[in-house]
Amino acid sequence: MAFSKFGLSRPLMDGIRAMGYVEPTPIQLRAIPLMLEGKDLIGSAQTGTGKTAAFALPILHRLDQPAGHARALILEPTRELAAQVETAFRDLARFATLDIAVLYGGVGYGKQLEQLKKGVDIIVATPGRLLDHIQRGTCKLDRIEFLVLDEADRMLDMGFLPDVRRIIERCPRNRQTSLFSATIPPEIETLVRWAMKTPETIEIGIRRSPAETVRHAVYPVSDQQKSDLLLALLEAVNYDSAIIFCRTKHRADRIANVLRRNNHAVAVLHSNRTQREREQALRGFRDGKFEALVATDIAARGLDIADVSHVINYDVPQHPEDYVHRIGRTGRAQATGDAFTLMVAEDGPHMDAIERFICRKIERLKLPNFNYTYTTLFDDSLEKRGVVAGRARGARIRGGYFYAPSKKRR
Repeated sequence: MAFSKFGLSRPLMDGIRAMGYVEPTPIQLRAIPLMLEGKDLIGSAQTGTGKTAAFALPILHRLDQPAGHARALILEPTRELAAQVETAFRDLARFATLDIAVLYGGVGYGKQLEQLKKGVDIIVATPGRLLDHIQRGTCKLDRIEFLVLDEADRMLDMGFLPDVRRIIERCPRNRQTSLFSATIPPEIETLVRWAMKTPETIEIGIRRSPAETVRHAVYPVSDQQKSDLLLALLEAVNYDSAIIFCRTKHRADRIANVLRRNNHAVAVLHSNRTQREREQALRGFRDGKFEALVATDIAARGLDIADVSHVINYDVPQHPEDYVHRIGRTGRAQATGDAFTLMVAEDGPHMDAIERFICRKIERLKLPNFNYTYTTLFDDSLEKRGVVAGRARGARIRGGYFYAPSKKRR
């Protein structure tokens, strides 16, 4: 099916062609007609499936002409996602005349105030900065016709749900509301019942399933040797680009410094970085200036980072859903990828929960020629599964097997 079958306006069709889109993705095929009909919508789809265009295109089509006041509001959990979604709206609407503003913290108010004073049709915002503008009297939501809650479960995880409720209360009751979320925990179900009117539900793919093209491996190690094993893994595997996930901002900074001291070109991404630093990190990683990105879970969802060959969980995620989101950064669009997880003794329950969540066991491996110190994990996790060091002569590990050594591609 071609995009022309939706009956979208000519300026939008010109924008679609300029973006290089040929055929709608499954989430677009199902969501766009429902939103064009004005129905409330709950959407779930795996990363990289075209979710933003699925809600942007019908909103842009129905807005049609500028009105000088905010008619559409898209809420995002992070600055990066807000900036990314605003860019997508601008790209799709490049031949239209609608005005779009993005509101997020970490930057000054000057440019945002200028845009709001001028009058905008579409606002893409994070909850905190939007509430700041509402309290200052510089932004009104009393004429909002379209409300999108994007990455709703991520907003819940970040503690934004009370702010989201306060924002929704400022919007007219007579509006179209769309919610996109990877999971629907009880708190989100409560929000759905309160904020939406008999919504249609779309689920593309299995929310618990990582991409089939991703190979998984867990590397048990003592806590004292995690950094050394990370360095050894990076030297052993043939990676083009890698995202290394850490549990805390402090840990991410420390690991980045360790990698830099060992001649790795590394960028860092977490919430304590300034907006300028975060944009530079993402741009440098996309452009190949940095071979690795060390990040907290701020980079696990939604960011437009393509062609990541490896994801390494330096810290085991404490929530199973976060494992799926982290490794969703690799193996995208049918490409292959590797997901490695470093596991210390205290991570056992979390790793078990992840395996139950994704309905599969992940093989435990030892890296050949690495001088391990003893940990009981080797007894419990490796020998019982028949996985021992030295199964092959090489040091390349993919999909649970040892391959011949190969050097890192530059």
